[in-house]
Amino acid sequence: MRIDRIFARLDREPEPPRLEIPRMSRHRVALLGATLAFYLAIVVAVLTTSWLVELDWKVMLFRPYQQWPQLHAFLDYFVVLGQRGPTAVMVMAWLGWRSWRQHTLRPLLTLGAALLLLNVTVGAVKLGLGRLGPHYATQIGSAELFAGGDIFPSGHTANAVVTWGILAYLATTPTARRWLSVGSASLALGVGATTVYLGTHWLSDVLLGWAAGLLILLGLPWCEPLIGRTETAVLAFRARLRERGRVRGTTTPSPVPVPVAVGSALSPAGDPRSAGTAGEDPVLEPAGAAGHSPAPRGSSHLTAPHLTAPHTTAAYPTATQSPRPHTPRSERTPGTPVVSRRPSHAERTPRGSQARPVPGAPS
Repeated sequence: MRIDRIFARLDREPEPPRLEIPRMSRHRVALLGATLAFYLAIVVAVLTTSWLVELDWKVMLFRPYQQWPQLHAFLDYFVVLGQRGPTAVMVMAWLGWRSWRQHTLRPLLTLGAALLLLNVTVGAVKLGLGRLGPHYATQIGSAELFAGGDIFPSGHTANAVVTWGILAYLATTPTARRWLSVGSASLALGVGATTVYLGTHWLSDVLLGWAAGLLILLGLPWCEPLIGRTETAVLAFRARLRERGRVRGTTTPSPVPVPVAVGSALSPAGDPRSAGTAGEDPVLEPAGAAGHSPAPRGSSHLTAPHLTAPHTTAAYPTATQSPRPHTPRSERTPGTPVVSRRPSHAERTPRGSQARPVPGAPS
């Protein structure tokens, strides 16, 4: 397949698919209750320094990173898939593209709601219990609680469950949801086990991190009404901004200049071509009429009509119109004569005024 066909398919806007919003079914509620019971059991086991804390110390003293050192370089990079910053950017880029293609903000808003719940719930338990990590433990066999730490539950593990599990939660087909669920669960298990291998978390930290992330994914349907109202409000705000931009972008058209006929009341004062009173039709005066200044030497005796009056209907009466009586110049309103391009000369005599010599007369 050629590259242009691929881009043509990408540029084609599909119709928004029907997004099936998960609901709190009985199966989901039962799974949520079992996960919550598991979560509380781990917290109680750590608080009472039970056999789980003893298992934590055994795994830590086993030092897996020393048993399999060849895996250390790879797992140092693999654990990044549980860090909140890089994973959030990768998943947000994919969900942003989906939001643009499907014309909906639900994927991005769901991710934002899940990350907000993750930060609030996991962060509150971390700060409240204050457990120290394996590298900072002070007493063998102790739970290391309320010592100012922030290691319980594992943030890497919970973030991996939520960030990658949200892809399965937002899947549009059952097949895609099934495969994404398996992939995200495997990735979250791998990230949690990697933190135990590197010695940065206790085993109980990872168990509680898995339970914390799963609780958020199972409880997301309760947030769907709020997500829907938020999407509606954001889209309405965007529509108002676009409408405001259109109103600001419209410009008032400039007025069209209206031509003024010669001799009308709107003609400038002092124009010798204006006829005496307003409301009368202008009259075109023929060139060479009495009272007109003579044409300069070298010019033609015929004056073009466009030099004496503009092309108006009133200036050129048709056959159906009756000619107006000619108004003598003496009765017109005095005005400033039209200045000729050639300066006036006082000693110049008009053509035709000089007497012709009589044949036979003495010169």
